[in-house]
Parts: sequence; structure tokens; C-alpha cells
Amino acid sequence: MRIPFDLKEAAALQQTLAQRVALGGGLQGVRYLAALDASHPPRFSAGVGLSVAVAVLWDLEAGRVVEVAVAQAEEVELFPYVPGFLSFREAPLYLVALARLSRSPQALLVDGQGVAHPRGLGIAAHLGVQLDLPAIGVAKSLLCGHPEGELPVEAGACVRLLMGGVQVGWVYRSRKGVRPLYISPGHRVGMEEALAFVRTLPGKTRLPEPLRRAHLEAGLARRRLEAV
Repeated sequence: MRIPFDLKEAAALQQTLAQRVALGGGLQGVRYLAALDASHPPRFSAGVGLSVAVAVLWDLEAGRVVEVAVAQAEEVELFPYVPGFLSFREAPLYLVALARLSRSPQALLVDGQGVAHPRGLGIAAHLGVQLDLPAIGVAKSLLCGHPEGELPVEAGACVRLLMGGVQVGWVYRSRKGVRPLYISPGHRVGMEEALAFVRTLPGKTRLPEPLRRAHLEAGLARRRLEAV
């Protein structure tokens, strides 16, 4: 992946890649899912400290982790930290981690946005197009758009996430009373299918279990590397 360091060039590339996003289809027949998360140091926005990315290969049939692969910042040329351009910083790390898995995943579940992005290309969409894999973004915070209405407090509640009157994802409450998640398709997955798939994933906390494990593994990997 060539990394543009000019923001105008990066924005133009996002707009070009966004035109290749295919919103449609489901994940029937998928068994091996890669859950992706990154861990950044407290002074990440200032460019200080070590960032790592993790790919957790999850067996949907068995409901367990098969393998964990890690990539660290020194292994790739990093794009500066700029909100809205995070995929240029994180995607190269994720590609390294994914390449280290002994089995190629059939789909991606990414901590971040899919098409719920100002230029329609969040990290899940970027990776999905890059690898031509079905991809779904599950973000812990809102980047753009607004909920169609008030989200009920009950587990499983959802409302559409709109941007300019067009649906770009879902605001979803995975457990009663917890803060919502923001689900958006990234590539080769439909809007309804993305929500339906996330709902099938096990989870005893706010995050779906594959992403929770990726989050934990990323934090552990960064702390281990910092201690060396």
C-alpha cells in the first residue's frame, strides 16, 4: 500500500477508493473471521510512543480464537495522525498482521468505521476494498452523521445512522444501558446484513467477543513491546 503524505492527495484517494465499495451481500458460509484492533500510547496524537495492530483469527463455527498476529509501528512507514485519515496510518499495520496469519480470513471485523465516514471510506471500507473481502466496521465512537432518533436503553436496540439524509450505518446498543456502538458496512456487505451479522456474534460485554479479544490482545502486545 502506497502511503500519500499530502492530505489533498489522501482525500482524493479516499474518494476514488470509496467508488469501489460494494454495499451488498451477506456473510453466509464464512467461517474464519479476522477481528482487527490497534493499541496506541497515551500520547498517540502527538506521535509519541509505540503503536501496534492485531489480527485475531476467529472461528465462527467453534466460537473461539484460532490465532493472533501482531504488527508494530516500526515495521511500516506511518502516516501522521489526522482525524478522518486514520486508515492511512493503521491499514499498513493491519496488512502486516493479516499477512502473518497462517490462514487467510474470509471476512474482516474492524474496530472503526466502514462507510460512516466523511468521504465514505473508513478503515473497514479501506481494508475491504484493498483486500476485496467482506468487511464490517464496529466503532466505539461517532465520527460523522447523526442517529435517526433516540436509541432505547434495551439490549439489541438500534436506530439508523444518517448522513445528509442517507443511511451510512447503525447506532446499536449491544447490552442494556451500555454506550452504543456504531456499525457500518465496509465492503461486500449490505446495510441490513452488517447489523444482522454483528447481532449473531457472542458477547458478554459491550463489544462483540471477537473484537473484545482483539482489543485485549492489542493492549497486551503494546505493553509487552514497551517493556522490552
